[in-house]
Amino acid sequence: MTLRIKLSRLLKVKIRLMRLDISLFEKIECVAKNIYRADEVIADKKIRDQLKQWEDQGYGKLPVCMAKTQYSFTTDPTQRGAPTGFSVPIREVRLSAGAGFVVAICGEIMTMPGLPSVPAAESIRINDDGVIDGLF
Repeated sequence: MTLRIKLSRLLKVKIRLMRLDISLFEKIECVAKNIYRADEVIADKKIRDQLKQWEDQGYGKLPVCMAKTQYSFTTDPTQRGAPTGFSVPIREVRLSAGAGFVVAICGEIMTMPGLPSVPAAESIRINDDGVIDGLF
């Protein structure tokens, strides 16, 4: 016996964490406080000004994505479980306009680098002696 659920039934069940008409910084605070249980979000003037500029350019209704350690609700990977009473520092923000969201880089996390414009595979060859050239 298989379990069958109608897609239309699933679509009726929605949980909305936040409204999209609040500011980008308020969206970041909403995630940090309501999901991670943080007391506050720390962002310097440069970060807040960048978010405001994007809002003025029409990107204010985009959702936010939080990039932080996967090991903790805090930005400290050594704090396990579900701690409370901590701050979430925003180190950087990035606009992913094509993908349709804003990324808040939290704490000390390394993000994946982008791909080069020319793939490294294009320079790999087998020379006249049968030896592979062009590998790093």
